[in-house]
Amino acid sequence: MNSINLSDYAQIVFFTGAGMSAESGIPTYRGEGGIWEEYNFEEVACEAAFQNDPQKVLEFHEIRREKAFTCTPHTGYKIISNLQKNHNNVSIITQNIDGMHQLSGNINVMELHGSIWRLRCLCERVVINDRGRKYKNMKCDCGAWLRPDIVWFGDHLDSSIIQQAFETSGEGDLFISIGTSGEVWPAARIPKFARENGAYMIEINLEDTVSTHLFDKKIYKPSSTALTELFSENY
Repeated sequence: MNSINLSDYAQIVFFTGAGMSAESGIPTYRGEGGIWEEYNFEEVACEAAFQNDPQKVLEFHEIRREKAFTCTPHTGYKIISNLQKNHNNVSIITQNIDGMHQLSGNINVMELHGSIWRLRCLCERVVINDRGRKYKNMKCDCGAWLRPDIVWFGDHLDSSIIQQAFETSGEGDLFISIGTSGEVWPAARIPKFARENGAYMIEINLEDTVSTHLFDKKIYKPSSTALTELFSENY
């Protein structure tokens, strides 16, 4: 595999999904062994469920937090982090809520679906950072239940973040998609937008996805292996 020469590109965009985190031990949501094989999202991952039984929903997400808290970023994350530190033309858009990019040292990560390490109060309209195995508090000082600051089924994405993500992908001349199924909208539209705006497209995934036809190069390897080979001369 030919390695990437960063000087050939003005703006590099990494677009990451659940497959990227899976290599660090974080379970995926879809497919064999995914979260939704064991849980019904209508009971634990939508606004109606939260309104009906907030404690049950928070306890489900606390289980997810405990699992994520024990995981550490793999080599692929560290490569992206080093690239971003050493070059001013690297952007990151992620569908993941586990904070692995930030834990590896990345900054200015566009989190399309929020973060499992934040809570928000729907009454006070405040966002609270809360990283740990257990929630520090499940209720706000005002007495209202705190809602995980993530995008659930039926939610709209933050318009400012999705706009930033599309603008960034449209400006990139190298777009690298890693471990995303291409099935979750509107995020699934981002690779198509990048291609329409002339980016060279690379997909890293263990199998074909519904978006594979958009990519110029397909790499069927774990993300850590593929990124090591792609950027061996740059870190």
